[in-house]
Amino acid sequence: MESKINRITDILRRDDGISGAMMYTEQISWILFLKFLSDLEDAKADEALLIGQEYTYILDDKFKWSNWACPKKDGKIDLINAKSGEDLLEFTNKELFPYLKGFKSITQDPKSIKYKIGAIFEYLDNRIANGHTLREVLDIIDCLDFHNQAYLFQLSLIYEKLLKDMGSDGGNSGEFYTPRPLIKVIVDVLDPKVGQTIYDPAVGSCGFLIEAYNHIRYTDIKANKQRELSTEQLKFLNEDTFFGNEKTPLSYVMGVMNMILHGVESPNIAKANTLTKDIRGLEEKDRFDCILANPPFGGKENDSIQQNFPIKSNATELLFLQHMMNYLKLGGRCGVVIPEGVLFQTNNAFQSVKQELLERFNVHTILSVPSGVFLPYSGVKTNVIFFDRNGSTSEIFYYELNPSSKLTKNKPINNDHFKEFLSVWKDRTITENSWIVNINDIKDFDISAKNPNRNEAIEHKSPIELVENIKLNNNEINDLMDEIEAILIGKDINE
Repeated sequence: MESKINRITDILRRDDGISGAMMYTEQISWILFLKFLSDLEDAKADEALLIGQEYTYILDDKFKWSNWACPKKDGKIDLINAKSGEDLLEFTNKELFPYLKGFKSITQDPKSIKYKIGAIFEYLDNRIANGHTLREVLDIIDCLDFHNQAYLFQLSLIYEKLLKDMGSDGGNSGEFYTPRPLIKVIVDVLDPKVGQTIYDPAVGSCGFLIEAYNHIRYTDIKANKQRELSTEQLKFLNEDTFFGNEKTPLSYVMGVMNMILHGVESPNIAKANTLTKDIRGLEEKDRFDCILANPPFGGKENDSIQQNFPIKSNATELLFLQHMMNYLKLGGRCGVVIPEGVLFQTNNAFQSVKQELLERFNVHTILSVPSGVFLPYSGVKTNVIFFDRNGSTSEIFYYELNPSSKLTKNKPINNDHFKEFLSVWKDRTITENSWIVNINDIKDFDISAKNPNRNEAIEHKSPIELVENIKLNNNEINDLMDEIEAILIGKDINE
C-alpha cells in the first residue's frame, strides 16, 4: 500500500498543476475520500440487503465512483467508458466538484455525511492539470480496499506520514502536524474514556483527536486490537465524542479527512476561528470532559477579538488558554502545549490569567520539554500544562525532559523520551528530573520550571525585578565612571 501511495506522489510531482508536498497531499486526499465514500456506501447497501431493506445512496448514480472514476466490465477497467484526458478534466472540474460543493447547502444536519461532503469540498478544487495524470491516480487508488479494517488502519498510518511530510515541506508544519510522541503523552495523562466528550480548539490535522480515539478504541494499536464496545458506545464515539475548530481551510479539510480515514465517520469539526467566540455566559452543557491542544502562539489579536475575553490581551496563547479554561466541564481534564513565556511572564494580563488558573483550577503537573521538539519549523521552548476543574491548586509536580542527546530534525522526539515521565507523574515521584512546588512558594504567579536539582537552571525574573537590576547596574556603572573621571581629573592637575 505504501508503495502505491509513493507511486501516486511521484506521478503528481510531474504534473504542471502541482507544486510541493502540501498540494499533492491535498489532491491525494480528495480522491482517497471519494473512494472511501464509495466503499462505505457499498458496505451499507450490503448490510441493508441482509436485513431485507434497501439502502439509499448519498451520491447520484452519475457521480458514484464506479461510474465516473473507474467503471468496470467483467471485473476490469472498462476502457471504452473510463474517461481520460480532457474529457476527465471537463467532468471533474465542471460537474463533479460543483455537485459535491453543493451538498452543504441542501442539508442543515452537521452530523450527516452529506453535510461533511459539502463542508470538505467547499474548500477544495481539482488542481491536477493533466487528465491522463488524473486517470493514472484514479486507477491506483481504485485498488485500495476500504472494506477491510486492517487495510484501512494501515492506510491511516500512511496518511499520517503524508501530513507530516506536507508540513515539513511547506515550512508550516506547526499548522498541520504536532509530533505524535508529544500528543500521545498528553493523551496518556488525560486518559479519555468512552462516553466522554473531547475537544481541541485548534485541531489542525486532528492529531490530538485521533490519538484520543486510538486510546479509547484500541487495546493494542500496533496489533490493531480493538476494545469490545456496545453499539450505543460506538455510535457515541463516532458522532458525539470529538469536537474541534480550525480556521485555515486546508487544515480543516485535512483534519476532517484524517478523522474519517481513521474510522470516525462523523467528527464534529467546524471551519471557524475559535477566538471569535465570546467565552462569557457559557452553560455547563456546552463544556467538555477532555480538552487537549497545541494552539497557535506568538500571534497578535486585534481589539475585536480581545473583547470576547474577560482578561484582554493581544497574545494568542493567553486567549486560547482562557478559552480552554472556560470550556472545561466540572471535573474535566486539560492538557495544553504553551510557550515558555506564559509561565514566567508577570505583566498584568499574564499574571491575571495565571491567578485565575491557579485559584479556579488544579494545575497538578507541568512537563517542561526541550526546544528541539518542534524542529524543523520552530525552536521555541515549550511546556505542557495539565490541569483539571477539581478545586484550586495546592502544589505542582514538575518534570523536566532531558534527552541524552540534542533533538534535531533527523533525531526527533520519540516515545522512549517520555518513559520516565509516564512512570513517575501519577505517584509524583521525586527524581533528578522531577520536583514539587507548593503553591505558597510561588511568587507573582511565576510558575516556570526551575529544576532545583540543577545548578545551571535558568532563573526567570519578573519585569519589575529586571528593571530594578538594570537600575542597580546603571548606578554601579555611574559610580565607576565617576571614579574614572576623578582619576583623570587628578591626573590632569598633577601634570
